[in-house]
Amino acid sequence: MNDQSQLPEQQDEGQWISISDMMAGLMVIFLFVALSFMLDAQEKKNKIEVDRDRIKEIAVTYQRLQNDLYDDLYQEFEGDLEEWDASIDKPTLSVRFHAPDVLFKHASAELQDPFIGILNDFFPRYIRILAQDKYRDDIEEIRIEGHTSSKWGDFLPNKAYIRNMKLSQDRTRSVLEHVLNTVPSERKWTQKHLTANGLSSSKLRFKNDSNEDKIEDEDQSRRVEFRVRTNAENRIVRIIQEGGIAE
Repeated sequence: MNDQSQLPEQQDEGQWISISDMMAGLMVIFLFVALSFMLDAQEKKNKIEVDRDRIKEIAVTYQRLQNDLYDDLYQEFEGDLEEWDASIDKPTLSVRFHAPDVLFKHASAELQDPFIGILNDFFPRYIRILAQDKYRDDIEEIRIEGHTSSKWGDFLPNKAYIRNMKLSQDRTRSVLEHVLNTVPSERKWTQKHLTANGLSSSKLRFKNDSNEDKIEDEDQSRRVEFRVRTNAENRIVRIIQEGGIAE
């Protein structure tokens, strides 16, 4: 009788032991999940810090490359810039030729004889600098950019923009075709990196710096630029895509 009367209590005790065991097991699982999240978060944090260090290193290298390239280009062409009516822009590493009457015939993509003479002198020396061992693996693109004013006769701005786009594209192709023939020993490397980019009037030059009522400098807007783009930007994008920074 006594044994039978104690059986339900024993059963209840067994049930409580099972529940407490289950709760302990759940606590262990929750602990492992929490630790897993913590470790994952720390790992991502460490990876982000590593990626940031790599990006910083690339940025420093990029700045050094920009400075060295500018110094070499300026030293090479300093004595010619005034005669060519040209300039070198340090932030963009652009060599700009400003004299529209020297560059092309009016409303034409045909190179003027004076500009042909300038290109024959300029481009082989330009490529000799860029193709040096210390630069050639870091050059992503050598851009020939053609720029126009916003004007085309009496056409409205939208129509003038389209006509100038075609003209600027034709002109940069004419320049590209000509300069490739001036660097026979480096033609293969140059051809791999050289591009022609007609930009119409999308990057005008102005006579004043005011944000309001800017006055276009039509002569300065009509120009040809040789611009170097390094691969530093692509390296940084690759790090972000492969790493956790974008997350």
